[in-house]
Amino acid sequence: MLADMGQAVGDDDDPWRASAQQWFAERLGDRREFASFVIDDPEFGLVACAAGRSDQHAPGPGNLSGMRGHVFNMSTAPSRRRLGYARACLEALLAWFRDETAARVINLFASKDGIALYESLGFDAPRHPGLQLRLTQPS
Repeated sequence: MLADMGQAVGDDDDPWRASAQQWFAERLGDRREFASFVIDDPEFGLVACAAGRSDQHAPGPGNLSGMRGHVFNMSTAPSRRRLGYARACLEALLAWFRDETAARVINLFASKDGIALYESLGFDAPRHPGLQLRLTQPS
């Protein structure tokens, strides 16, 4: 997924992987703020996943709870794409947002291959364009 979005992922020993593993391990038991749904194929192992997080933000007129959802780590093994696995994982994740969190606005960043799936489930462009600033580390 990261490589498909143009991110350099490095090798299996890259430091970000240990940090990510620790981050996920710390959140796996928190069903209020984090959920992940996977497809585990008996022959190939883990072939698809979708993860999401419900984050508290300041309440506003259109969001009294201040909760927002974010979908991330949507990924399907290339050999298992177009079999409905990503859709099943995402539908389960959206049900979690709907039924177990107060988040009513769900955001994600889409790869070009994922846009059609997301649009078919009701995702569209946000009302206001997102911008991003990348700060450098102080020297």
